Amino acid sequence: MILLVVDMQDGLVDEELYAFDTFMDRTVRLIEAARKNHVEVVFVQHDAGPGSGLTAGDSAFEIAGQVRPLPEEKVFVKTINSCFGSKDFREYMEKQEDRRLMIIGLQTNYCIDCTVKSAFERGFEVIIPEGTNSTFDNDYMTGETAVRYYNEDVWEELVDAVTFEEAMDMLRQ
Repeated sequence: MILLVVDMQDGLVDEELYAFDTFMDRTVRLIEAARKNHVEVVFVQHDAGPGSGLTAGDSAFEIAGQVRPLPEEKVFVKTINSCFGSKDFREYMEKQEDRRLMIIGLQTNYCIDCTVKSAFERGFEVIIPEGTNSTFDNDYMTGETAVRYYNEDVWEELVDAVTFEEAMDMLRQ
């Protein structure tokens, strides 16, 4: 299994995210559990391009201090919503024998959604722990509605939706 941490960057990790405290607590705890139990943790950062404020060299681009990767952990950069849009990430994942991918991070209705669908299409068993993806309110729905809509409806047939405790148990095995 790989624990995939998506877009946990300074420019996105913000208290305005839906259920911020729970989301951050669970994200940090899953990363710690993965590390303790020798489960690979892979990070992906979004580069929105020059002038966006979210590109290499911008402080907002950096991975948030609460979840900063260890020196030996892999970090990939993507320029589109799906992590599989990164050629390096895609090639790395294609080499994996273990096809289980636990996905956590930001934002539910953008990069998490695209990555879930891309992983499913490539034959990965996608695991989504409860309370470990989040997003902001937008013009169409609240962050809570978006998180519930994707986690409980859109991904219903694509993922193994598990409780936080079930996810922790998976990482301990």
